[in-house]
Amino acid sequence: MATRDNPYGAFNFMVKLGDAGGEELIAGGFSDVSGLGNEIKFSEYRNGNDRDNHVRKVPNINSTDDVTLKRGVIGDLRLFIWLQNTSRGDIQPRTVTITLLDERRSAVCSWILRQAQPKKWVGPTLTGKGGGEVAMEELHLVAESIDYQST
Repeated sequence: MATRDNPYGAFNFMVKLGDAGGEELIAGGFSDVSGLGNEIKFSEYRNGNDRDNHVRKVPNINSTDDVTLKRGVIGDLRLFIWLQNTSRGDIQPRTVTITLLDERRSAVCSWILRQAQPKKWVGPTLTGKGGGEVAMEELHLVAESIDYQST
């Protein structure tokens, strides 16, 4: 990724939901991706004979935050079926790739969720009062790790 003075916009991105039966799936355009994060846990440790009266911070386990994908309901059931299959014991972890694009729609960088699985699906909020609201659905994913790649 080339360094530049202005940061990239957050509105150009693509989500690939990994292989399913040998085909790379993009199950509709997503309007929002949130929760990209990783946290390292630290333990406090001090030897009894340490001269300094303070604890050391020792890094140990790390965890990846849950990632939420949002999109308008388009009648594509693949996200919900993936969740249903997982709930029935048919575990199908995937490599999910979220790619940030520049103004020319060229790839800038990617976040790769390894061993991603669906955790939760949230259907749309429906209301009869009319208006211009879009029916939205959410898919919450868990992943074993997250990698960052610049292109």
